[in-house]
Amino acid sequence: TLLAVIAGNFAFSMRGEAQIARNLVSTAQAQAHADAGVQRAWYELMKPPADSQRWQGNGVVHELLMDGVVVQVSVHDESGKIDLNTASEPLLKGLLLSVGLSEDASVALLDAILDWRDADPLKRLHGAEEEDYRAAGKSFVPSNAPFETVDELQRVLGMTPELYRMLAPALTVYSRQPGINTVVASREVLKAIPGINPALVEQYLVQRQALIATDQKAPAFAGAGSFASSAAGLPAYFVRSVAKMADGTVFVRQAVARLAQDAKRPFAVLAWTEGDAE
Repeated sequence: TLLAVIAGNFAFSMRGEAQIARNLVSTAQAQAHADAGVQRAWYELMKPPADSQRWQGNGVVHELLMDGVVVQVSVHDESGKIDLNTASEPLLKGLLLSVGLSEDASVALLDAILDWRDADPLKRLHGAEEEDYRAAGKSFVPSNAPFETVDELQRVLGMTPELYRMLAPALTVYSRQPGINTVVASREVLKAIPGINPALVEQYLVQRQALIATDQKAPAFAGAGSFASSAAGLPAYFVRSVAKMADGTVFVRQAVARLAQDAKRPFAVLAWTEGDAE
């Protein structure tokens, strides 16, 4: 009886280890396919702009089949997002208001964001500098320098996890523009435009989607006014690649790269992270 118990425990342990090994192999395969999806996106983006088959940074999902693994890849032009470092103050405030913050709360958080990114230690009227962070018990203080990543926004005094989750998809640190490229901007970004009519945004999105579906170029959003910026300089693209294995394993790779005019180094990787499966 004792030997049978020992043998049973051993067999159970071996089955568990075998399952763990299979899971690790499946995850590694999913990761490799997701990474391959990112590389495919960069290859497509390096095609000449006049090439009708070139992928666009408009968020369209391209479904690929790689060795029986389904890989869904989407590309987003970073110029369609609001740059934390270069966006105008009204546009940043418009984003804060668009996610439901009150006027007073938006002004206070905007001042704290500007205090974080500006080079001086002087506190704005409703902002926050070193003494405020110390008083709040924080172990860090404002960098008084441009944001290096969007994640850094979570350290700004007054920012909450829930609020950050609403703001992050509309933000970037790579566009280097005061405004937004409305041709590729998301609904959340367009609704951040100060004084915008939400109905106009929805109407424009329907029109834009119809044109994209027929491989036509979408026009800029006329309602953006002075907050619109055309893509300029070397573009940066956010790529999301989702690999789905037959056994249900999912791996998400997210990357940002800036295209360059160098044949030996056609793109520069700016960010390379693992994403969350939706």
